[in-house]
Amino acid sequence: MTKKVILIAFVVSLGGFLFGFDAGIISGVMSYAGPEFDLNDIQIGWVVSSPSFAAMIAMLIAGRLSDIIGRKKILIFVAFLYAVSAVLSAIASSYEMLYIARMIGGFGFGAALVLAPTYIAEISSAKNRGKLVSLQQLNIVLGFFAAFLSNYYLNKVNTAGSEFFTDENVWRWMLGIEFIPAIFYFIFMFFVPRSPRWLYTKNMVAEAKYVLNKIYGSEIASEEIRTIENVAKSTDNSKVSLLSLLKPSLRFILLVGLVIGVLQQITGINAVYFYATSIFKQTGIGTDASFSSGVLLSFITVLFTFVAIFLIDRMGRRPLLLIGVAGISISLLLCAYGFNQATYKLTANDISTIEVSGMSSEQLAFAIDKEYTNDLDFKNDMKQSLGTQLYAKNEGAILEAATSINATLILIGILGFIACFAFSLGPVMWVLLSELYPIKYRGLAIGVIGFVNSFTSWVVQQIFPWELSNLGNALSFLIFGLIALVGFAVLLKILPETKGKSLEEIEAEYVK
Repeated sequence: MTKKVILIAFVVSLGGFLFGFDAGIISGVMSYAGPEFDLNDIQIGWVVSSPSFAAMIAMLIAGRLSDIIGRKKILIFVAFLYAVSAVLSAIASSYEMLYIARMIGGFGFGAALVLAPTYIAEISSAKNRGKLVSLQQLNIVLGFFAAFLSNYYLNKVNTAGSEFFTDENVWRWMLGIEFIPAIFYFIFMFFVPRSPRWLYTKNMVAEAKYVLNKIYGSEIASEEIRTIENVAKSTDNSKVSLLSLLKPSLRFILLVGLVIGVLQQITGINAVYFYATSIFKQTGIGTDASFSSGVLLSFITVLFTFVAIFLIDRMGRRPLLLIGVAGISISLLLCAYGFNQATYKLTANDISTIEVSGMSSEQLAFAIDKEYTNDLDFKNDMKQSLGTQLYAKNEGAILEAATSINATLILIGILGFIACFAFSLGPVMWVLLSELYPIKYRGLAIGVIGFVNSFTSWVVQQIFPWELSNLGNALSFLIFGLIALVGFAVLLKILPETKGKSLEEIEAEYVK
């Protein structure tokens, strides 16, 4: 594995960094933008999930389009969309402008998430493909980490009484910072070569050989060229359509891809990432601690992504995925148990110490010494007395005073979930998708599965605020945990192993 290949793979996967940054930043943004625009649960869900909705469309189109005009051209356009989205989000003057701006970014990261692993797999050798494709997930989690650090810092300077940062503008800075990495991504992409395997499909053999020799050297390049040309001789050149994915020869690998694509999102990963600050507030640790816990969450993600990169070409895809999904189920069920044991009670002293602007202590007098055994009843009574906007703005302080819960247990459950996801479903899904499909179908297949993956993500993000408000914390996490348990049973039966095999060998084995 040469330094050039690593550098190219890292640059191409910077789109993942921007996706992670956007996903992480919104969890802090909504603590301010939600109350400012007086958004209800459905509107909050839409602002958060609208990029995923746009990504669905982009994923469906980008894969096939990249088969026609190339991966590189689309990724350059993707970087441009990220930059435009960052600027428009930061200056948004209304709820509508905010979600439209975020949808522009969604078109970008939808395309990037399917094209980056596709491109990286096409420049990789069998020995190191897992590591290189995993750089996409590493960049995603580095983006999360950078976003949570940025949120923590901006929230800190805002609450410290800064004259420059206020509740009305701090979230705009959170969103606008994304413009900086987007511009770097845009510039760097011009220095990346075109995919050699894609060039072969377009009969640009001389350029393909030049690229392989440049990034690998003549010896390894010769081996890769020989493998590609042997498969190219027997390749069916008939036209590819959406219905062609349903051919009997492709059904098994399509089923595997769809199961993993749905499972990655339906277990609630983006609910936890996108609403991390809100979830930590539910434990009663307070707003400041919620922001700092988000930094810890993203650090754990980065740490265990490195574990995945180290193990994926040693241990294999199947063991990592099965161990990770089992751990995800256990962690989510632990969260459900912890939230189920929580109680909520405000004393007269608690009420006198809550610093809430615009609220009088009389508004909470009805709740003095009244014990609630679930979060739903408590929050509904608070909203009825204070109004949804005032409660949303001060939820952290109110829950901090009222909640009696084993916050450590919840934290262990959340971090366990994140850790298990980071070394399994996060990186392994994209590695498997980049490996399983013949190059002729790869762009279309990954696009379709990416569409399903993004649709699932959108649904989870859209309904999660509603779940917390109507089902409560405990039942919401119980549902996710049980889904993960079912997913483990399905994967145990159908999941193949692709470790150490060339793309051409995988095609020969699984495409009959």
